[in-house]
Amino acid sequence: MVGVSTLLYLLCLGSVQAGKLLVIPADGSHWTGMKPLVEELGRRGNQVVVVIPEASLSMGPSEHTTTLTYPVPYTKAQMKERVASNLEALFSVDTSTDTAKFVGFFFTLQMLQNLTVKNAESLLYHEDLMVKLKDLEFDALLTDPFEPMGVIMGEYLSIPSIYMQVNLPCGVDSIASQCPSPPSYVPQRYTFYTEVMSFWERSVNLVRTILQPAACRRLYTRADEIASRFLQREASVVEIMSRAAIWLMRLDFAFEFSRPLMPNMITIGGMSAVKPKPLAQVSFKQFNDAANEFI
Repeated sequence: MVGVSTLLYLLCLGSVQAGKLLVIPADGSHWTGMKPLVEELGRRGNQVVVVIPEASLSMGPSEHTTTLTYPVPYTKAQMKERVASNLEALFSVDTSTDTAKFVGFFFTLQMLQNLTVKNAESLLYHEDLMVKLKDLEFDALLTDPFEPMGVIMGEYLSIPSIYMQVNLPCGVDSIASQCPSPPSYVPQRYTFYTEVMSFWERSVNLVRTILQPAACRRLYTRADEIASRFLQREASVVEIMSRAAIWLMRLDFAFEFSRPLMPNMITIGGMSAVKPKPLAQVSFKQFNDAANEFI
């Protein structure tokens, strides 16, 4: 409830009673989907601080916000080369059989294990920036858990965390929130099944569902090590995510199948879409004439 009231507070109140929001985004399409919300919160008078690396593919200053940067040990060109190499390897994985899909699934986990923490230590161990962020006393954190440094930051600052979630291979949203995921009609990611499955497909989906916690542990192995070292206690990313205030689920029902959601999960599909133009005003006579022509 604290997270819901915080989000409503940030969205509804004017500049006289503005809130303070810390934003730690992930690069690429993750930022493209988050940016409209971040700029709108800033436009409404909230103090929005966006923390990004000095080198990135798509992130930069945005309207109505304050942008803070931190150094990273790579250039934009090097990052482009690395992403292109990873994508080439990912698209070359065979997905013609269920066994091949299973192997490809674990290959994806291995690739993301290091990719998702590439900026974590650069941010968390930047002492001057960390002191500045702590002194600002934010009301909430908005982050994309694709790069778990934001998750760790929220735990460090002890503020409500709002996660804008795009599909991750291990289904961490369901595991962390203890959300039901019935294998009989909720297909696991990268199985390419629908909600209507044969007996064989349901059996494969059940095995994949049972293996999801192990997959998450593998995906966040490096992140867990960084979190434990930084927080100076035994910690795991999934355990920290279980205390999420709100999950903003970027699910689009044109592409997703029906699935259970927890009370603190809000679907916001279409955030990346271009803002539609207003519908044209059409009289009943025009509508009737057009209908008759169609018939």
